[in-house]
Amino acid sequence: MPENVEIKARARDWEAQKAAALALADRSFELRQKDTFFNCANGRLKLRRQRGGEDYLVFYRRAGVKGPKTSAYTIVPVKDAAATRRSLKRLLGVTKTVSKRRLVCLAGRTRIHLDEVEGLGRFLELEVVLLPCEGPRAGRREAAALMKALGIRKADLIAGAYADLL
Repeated sequence: MPENVEIKARARDWEAQKAAALALADRSFELRQKDTFFNCANGRLKLRRQRGGEDYLVFYRRAGVKGPKTSAYTIVPVKDAAATRRSLKRLLGVTKTVSKRRLVCLAGRTRIHLDEVEGLGRFLELEVVLLPCEGPRAGRREAAALMKALGIRKADLIAGAYADLL
């Protein structure tokens, strides 16, 4: 499974952090996303429906800790998201649904997400994509440098997924 190093943090100074992310980005774009989480015993499974992008299923495993953490994931494109949601809801049951507006800033191999999450507020997320032969150390170093550049403090970090905060 592919891996990345991730952090998630509450936005402390949205406008300044957004400006910094855009300055770091090679390119950026905006999405509206609705994530439906399903019961899954050995990780997390969500269906991501997107306006402005493709729909897909994501299965992932990561530790629920604050700070940079490794995430192993699988992404499967979905042609009929509504039918997929109905089937998985019947088979597994839905745990949570998260709706957000996301600004994606691509900075080299890192995806910087500026998220406005319904019912929760504003957050930043970093996903440093690791090469297949690369260990997490380099990803953690890159995440730490980006955290500094974006003004993300250790006190801003959160563990888990947005669904855990709802």
